Amino acid sequence: MINGAHVIIYSQDAVADRAFFRDVLGYPHVDAGDGWLIFKLPPAEVAVHPSDGPSHELLLMCDDVQATVDELTANGMEFIEPVTTVGWGAKAVLRLPGGGSLGLYEPRHDVAYEL
Repeated sequence: MINGAHVIIYSQDAVADRAFFRDVLGYPHVDAGDGWLIFKLPPAEVAVHPSDGPSHELLLMCDDVQATVDELTANGMEFIEPVTTVGWGAKAVLRLPGGGSLGLYEPRHDVAYEL
């Protein structure tokens, strides 16, 4: 039986992005060896959206996206997309230290992670 999910973020600077998850977000982690950190994530859910081609997106969920943006900005994070309202909630996108991006959103729909 499937008992979890493992998310991989590919990065041009994995050390910096690992430091972000460890130091800025404060996520608990294990060291799989040689500084290869694997982080415990908050509860999760998966949605399947229509698309013209295969793609994946990682969004971290929060209760108040604007307050979270303000807090992360105060910790030096850069947002490349401001908070915008979308049909299913409010969303912003931050720039990871390694150059990638990460979505942050406040759902305005029933959430599955509480099931």
